[in-house]
Amino acid sequence: MGKQRSLLLLFVLALSLGLFNLCVSASNGRQVSSFSRLNSSAIFPIHGNVYPRGLFYVALNIGNPPKPYYLDIDTGSDLTWLQCDAPCVSCSPGPHPFYRPKKDKLVQCVDPLCTSIRTLNSGQCELPSEQCDYEIAYADEGSSQGVLVKDVFTLPFANGSLLKTHLAFGCGYNQQSSSVNSPSPTDGVLGLGHGKPSIVSQLGDLGLTRKVVGHCFSGQGGGYLFFGDGFVPYSSVTWTPMSRDPLLTHYSPGPANLFFDKQPLGVGGLPVIFDSGSSYTYFASRAYKAVISAVKKDLPGKQLKEAPEDGTLPLCWKGTEKFKSILDVKKFFKPLYLVFANGKRAQLEIAPEGYLIITRNGNACLGILNGTEIGLGNQNLIGDISMQDLMVIYDNEQQQIGWVPADCNRIPKSGTTRL
Repeated sequence: MGKQRSLLLLFVLALSLGLFNLCVSASNGRQVSSFSRLNSSAIFPIHGNVYPRGLFYVALNIGNPPKPYYLDIDTGSDLTWLQCDAPCVSCSPGPHPFYRPKKDKLVQCVDPLCTSIRTLNSGQCELPSEQCDYEIAYADEGSSQGVLVKDVFTLPFANGSLLKTHLAFGCGYNQQSSSVNSPSPTDGVLGLGHGKPSIVSQLGDLGLTRKVVGHCFSGQGGGYLFFGDGFVPYSSVTWTPMSRDPLLTHYSPGPANLFFDKQPLGVGGLPVIFDSGSSYTYFASRAYKAVISAVKKDLPGKQLKEAPEDGTLPLCWKGTEKFKSILDVKKFFKPLYLVFANGKRAQLEIAPEGYLIITRNGNACLGILNGTEIGLGNQNLIGDISMQDLMVIYDNEQQQIGWVPADCNRIPKSGTTRL
């Protein structure tokens, strides 16, 4: 009790002096006091949109002195990485100069984080003192290859303080993608999965926040991202347990049945993954075809015609006049529902604005695509488009995923989430 009281006194004193600027090294495994973990949450404004940008990203300050980097928010992968001048073998021009590593920042093979990455890559180190190499591949056939480093992250916490801590991430010197020579809107990827290399796990293991991460993507663009549970309105959230399938390394609420306007589509047991690294939602072929069929059957007599000439996405429609926003077209469409077998049949409603975009041509296009055609097999990905205007929470402490309608245009204060 005396130790807790002295720690609390120290915290109050530092806060009153405006000196609360903790610096914790992830490399030495020090733990901060329990109040930081229980009561602290870091929050960041989100930039971007589903269309036309095609991604949501945050700005993180990394290094000493801190430098800004734009990172693509990806709950579908664990490793955070930056394009890196080490030197760079294959990199795309980004919004900021490439990260330049120093030798004393390299992570050695003996580090447990390296072991977890090597396990994923089925690789082994010949010597414990070797640098920790990594290689990560994505479903869109993009990839990043590099070396693991540790450097200072400056994190804005909800109480107005800035916390500095050492975290491990990838220094990517060889990126491959279909647009590797084109300018990239981001400097790298922010991996928010539940694996040990994830920033979420590292912050939790250091005792800085709970192993909880959430995002709120606004349908108007932007939003906010948070670490910790200080912004979670637990009593208002629809929760479902995370899948315990050991073969699934992504955030999955387990199997679901698909409905259109609350009518079953005859496809059930769909394995579902929440993936913020995907702009659009992908259904396996059978479910995709069922959605297309249901939507088309419901449209006759609604003054819409298919517009294959648009070309933005595979299926588009045009009206008697150009659409200016989703509000002009949502009345013609019905909501989709995913009802999960776990969690007392938790239900995720995907309203028309959660599966349609308005293109530059003034047409409406279906933002649900055929995942089987791009190699996703029978997996079904809930992408950014279907998570707009929802706070989506990945609670790795309680092993549950939750969502609740929210005003994503306003960054909340801790404990005062606007719903």
